[in-house]
Amino acid sequence: MATTGRLIIVDYGMANLRSVQKAFEKLGHSSEITGDPNLVGEADKLVLPGVGAFRDAIAKLNQTGLAEPICDHIRAGKPFLGICLGLQLLFTKSYEDGEYAGLDLIPGEVVRFQAVPSLKVPHMGWNQLHIKRRAPALSDVPDGSSVYFVHSYYVVPKDTGVIAAETDYPTPFTSAIWRDNIFATQFHPEKSQAVGLSMLKGFADT
Repeated sequence: MATTGRLIIVDYGMANLRSVQKAFEKLGHSSEITGDPNLVGEADKLVLPGVGAFRDAIAKLNQTGLAEPICDHIRAGKPFLGICLGLQLLFTKSYEDGEYAGLDLIPGEVVRFQAVPSLKVPHMGWNQLHIKRRAPALSDVPDGSSVYFVHSYYVVPKDTGVIAAETDYPTPFTSAIWRDNIFATQFHPEKSQAVGLSMLKGFADT
């Protein structure tokens, strides 16, 4: 099945983009990887992946001129998927190694896991989703499904109504958000086997 519309994966030098693209290919959806702001502006569906430090990522988006077309895409109501750091960048600010302003599309903050005895940070590996709201991308995902995480920071939305799923580590944190055309995950759907592919299919089919 071909993707309806142009699906773009944003390249700002901070993600394993090919693994995301291969996941869409497995589902029969074509996608393009680009760091060209003009092409990003032409996307019908946009994916913002990311791994690494918030400070470096937001600097790259601003320096390369990618921040504006990403924000324009979202404000135009077109489908958007954020993955890991691509979720965190949507928020007002992050406290990772200082305080840094994000895209401020979702009010809230990005904070570090508290130091708890026997709790490893970064949070790495498989953990369960507790679904709070059925975003279209979660329509075929059973509550309690396991997905793959790699992160030391997590988002705290000002409006808890945007939370689509939570995960315990050891207390609940926001692991997915959904607001209008935005769906974003702290985990990596492209690394989460059949469950993750189901979410990517739900996004690509919109």
